Amino acid sequence: MPRYFFNIRHRPGPMGLAVDSEGDDLADVNAAREHALFEARAMIVQDRLPLIRDWMDCSFEIMDETGEPVLTVPFSDTVPEDELG
Repeated sequence: MPRYFFNIRHRPGPMGLAVDSEGDDLADVNAAREHALFEARAMIVQDRLPLIRDWMDCSFEIMDETGEPVLTVPFSDTVPEDELG
């Protein structure tokens, strides 16, 4: 099973990236996307990081085991399109 790493981008530049050094074993990229959305929802609900002003400006930058980017999942994807206005 491949391992995916879920880095969190919360602002531009290298200082705006929280690196996931552990990763998660998931079946495929689709499972990684669903996992990212689940984790984003959980983080939005907790809302306990003073460094993050607006969770909707954040995204997961998902990397594979080789360090190659495979997917970017904006936290705003947790909100259905019809609610975005």
